[in-house]
Amino acid sequence: MMKLKPQIKWFILAVLILTLAACNGNTTSVDLSLAPTYAAQTLAAMPTNTMEPVPTSTATVVVPTATATATETPVTELYPVGPVGFPENVNPLTGLVVDDPSILDRRPVLIKVANQPISGRPHAGLSFADMVFEYYIGSGGNRFIALFYGQDADMIGPVRSGRMIDPYLVSLYEGILGMEGAYITVREHIVDILDNRMISSKELCPGLCDDGRMLVTSVFGDSEALTKIAADRGVVQQRYLLEGMAFDPEVPEGGKTANIITTQFSTVNPEEWRYDEESGDYLRWTDNESGEVIDLIPLVDRITDEQLAFSNVVVIFVSHIEHAPTLHDMAIWDNTFGQRAIAFRDGQAYEITWKTPSRTQPIQLIDDSGETFRLKPGNTWVVVFGLYSTVDTIADHWSFTFLMP
Repeated sequence: MMKLKPQIKWFILAVLILTLAACNGNTTSVDLSLAPTYAAQTLAAMPTNTMEPVPTSTATVVVPTATATATETPVTELYPVGPVGFPENVNPLTGLVVDDPSILDRRPVLIKVANQPISGRPHAGLSFADMVFEYYIGSGGNRFIALFYGQDADMIGPVRSGRMIDPYLVSLYEGILGMEGAYITVREHIVDILDNRMISSKELCPGLCDDGRMLVTSVFGDSEALTKIAADRGVVQQRYLLEGMAFDPEVPEGGKTANIITTQFSTVNPEEWRYDEESGDYLRWTDNESGEVIDLIPLVDRITDEQLAFSNVVVIFVSHIEHAPTLHDMAIWDNTFGQRAIAFRDGQAYEITWKTPSRTQPIQLIDDSGETFRLKPGNTWVVVFGLYSTVDTIADHWSFTFLMP
């Protein structure tokens, strides 16, 4: 478009589940006295367009052939569904019917995925995620954490290190976390919250494996294998009450046209979503740096070789605290009053708010009438922006520029 500087059976089941459980934990903190040191280390190791070797001598293990099978399908008569009382065969994070409800009798698996360096692309497995969260990691970079619940993929990545926001998100979805390392106090912060629900070792292949190249972009995860590793550790695998989201194929009233969504964490890495009227999804485009001009190209999943397509894109505005250029905390927990959010579905934009009244329940989206905003059944991509980030609209083009805090 332009050059910038950056998926059977019919079920009619009704199962009423009207009790919400809330559990609050203690906020943990990170030893910030070493923040400058971490910042310097990260800045020195920030990925570039050149593959960089990981300083490790662990044995090489080859990642299994990448495969993944979709297990969800929409059933029109079901809707609307949520935010409570989901039928037992419906994924409460997508609103879709699963072929085998037993897949939901576990914790969601959240895996860290690198977006830089560009040499690590295309990513693997993101198109099979129920949700993907995208956030700032410093020095103009962004990173993803992908959530797998209604279906699995055996090649997800490249997997990278943990950040302070990760245990908050994992806790909200009662999940387990797969990551590749973290600075010591950040790791302690993660363990304080998740305990043995954090998995970070290439020795646990096929949960996390190096594909043999021993680079910062050569580690990949397997969501089903990570579930087994967690279970072997004694992490209880059962169906949790993941209520709070709502879904309906009917397009809500009151939206504004939104065919293009541009999100920039810096001028050198623009990301873009373009609405595809034929599929009804937003398709992802990403930066492909070439000389002084940054071209946008389709972002594909290396498993399917198809462009990433998401039913919903949601931008939430969150307070950020910068302890160092590459060390940030984000106020995801305990947002009981609500903060601004903008939801995109079906080529429409909606001004809403987001809340987290419980530390063990999904992020809630609330419309301007105080009701739960109904997403389109399917997958959702959430972009975490700073409270003071800018939003510009020109006709059907919505542009977001990240700003602290």
